[in-house]
Amino acid sequence: MTAPRPSLAELGRDLTRVGRGRVAAALLTPFLLAGAYVVFASLGFWFPAVGCVVALSFVTYGSVSHDLVHRCYRLPRRVNDALLTAIELLMLRSGRAYLLAHLNHHTRHPDPHDDPEAAGAHGTLWQAARSGPFFFARLWLWAVRRHPRHRPRLLAEAGAVALLAGAAAFTAVAGWTVVPAVYVGLAYLGTWVVPVITAYVPHAPRGETALLQTRRFRGRLARLVALDHLYHLEHHLYPAVPHQNWPELARRLDPYLDRHGVPVVRIGPGPGGAACATPRTT
Repeated sequence: MTAPRPSLAELGRDLTRVGRGRVAAALLTPFLLAGAYVVFASLGFWFPAVGCVVALSFVTYGSVSHDLVHRCYRLPRRVNDALLTAIELLMLRSGRAYLLAHLNHHTRHPDPHDDPEAAGAHGTLWQAARSGPFFFARLWLWAVRRHPRHRPRLLAEAGAVALLAGAAAFTAVAGWTVVPAVYVGLAYLGTWVVPVITAYVPHAPRGETALLQTRRFRGRLARLVALDHLYHLEHHLYPAVPHQNWPELARRLDPYLDRHGVPVVRIGPGPGGAACATPRTT
């Protein structure tokens, strides 16, 4: 029998706190990256421009927007929701659909039938990749069907996405500039890998307990490649902890995870985790 996991009070309430400066930097970063894309692309520096959109995709859905979904920054609800909408619109996505689908994921995982966000975890790598092009559209449709109370907000956000995409197409067709249209194309292409990175890679839905249904990654290379974001198990266990504190949460939680034999997927050398990795079979 698995012993009760440590409470946040036992691990340290400081894990839920982030300084105002770091919060401000996190919230400003998506807008700065979008602005940097416009500057670089307008000057013809396409390599850094593309890099800005790649970084923007990462810091929105997987980082800042994610913290806003869980209200980790303790902002007033209206401010939090407005920022979530604005930041997700930068990548032509619905912030409200993300919020509804992600909170549902925390409630339903590993349900293969009512967890559209992690559906990619239940099949093969190819199936997860193939679901990418329409991933966010499916999340939005699921939210519209399941949450009628939120339909006005969902429809308004979808309308804003359509307006932005239409304006970008118009500027290209009119011969004014292709900068917005290229941005829209890059934002859309970036969604293709989301089910692989956020569903297939971190989840192990066949695990018998909550400790085994999400993978535990450790190693310096994992931290470097994922920019300290491969802590999905820890996040599932303690969703109130903002992403800035995930590495410290993992460090404090390792003794408990080791005692319960939670396997480690180790990518590169480094501390953390005594158990051996179990390879994926699908």
